[in-house]
Amino acid sequence: MDIFLDTADVKEIEQGVKWGLVDGVTTNPTLLARTGKSFEEVVPRIVELVDGPISLEVISEDSEGMLAEARRLREIHENVVVKIPMTEEGIVATRKCAEEGIPVNVTLVFTPTQALFAAKAGAAYVSPFIGRLDDISTEGMDIVEQIMTIFFNYDYETRVIVASVRNPVHVLQAALVGADIVTMPFATMKALFKHPLTDIGVKKFLEDYSKIPKR
Repeated sequence: MDIFLDTADVKEIEQGVKWGLVDGVTTNPTLLARTGKSFEEVVPRIVELVDGPISLEVISEDSEGMLAEARRLREIHENVVVKIPMTEEGIVATRKCAEEGIPVNVTLVFTPTQALFAAKAGAAYVSPFIGRLDDISTEGMDIVEQIMTIFFNYDYETRVIVASVRNPVHVLQAALVGADIVTMPFATMKALFKHPLTDIGVKKFLEDYSKIPKR
């Protein structure tokens, strides 16, 4: 399973890259706004740091506007993947992008049939938002499992990015159902290192080492 960071914070990406765990990055206008920096300041640094897919989102609502944005975004770097929302206009834009060889990540997917439409339109990736589904008392990971089954049934090459991840349990569940990719906030990635028994074990080993006689 590939691991993406869902962030536009360059410092977080630098740390993830240092750990050797970042296979790609997903961003959106909300994440970019949180940095307090301009698109032109942030994005070049991300593409410099990450040797993998980097999702950048369009803001147009009509297919022609989305396509025009997609072309501009793709010019930034060959690793750029264009995020397009799961709307009627978005699906039109996705098909046109696919015809031009522009990889698309169809975002804001909440049902298996939305994912099916995205794959049929030629999306390189689909992003089911599991946390937001959990928030409304729906089992988000069930949707991921259904999408995986559909893609297997019809041999779609579209990859599934488990998105809107809230905690380490979501990451575990994504791995257990065989998701292609999980994209997570930096805090979740950091939390995956942690367990109290690990901390206790390290402390105990160090204490015992200090008791070994030194020559």
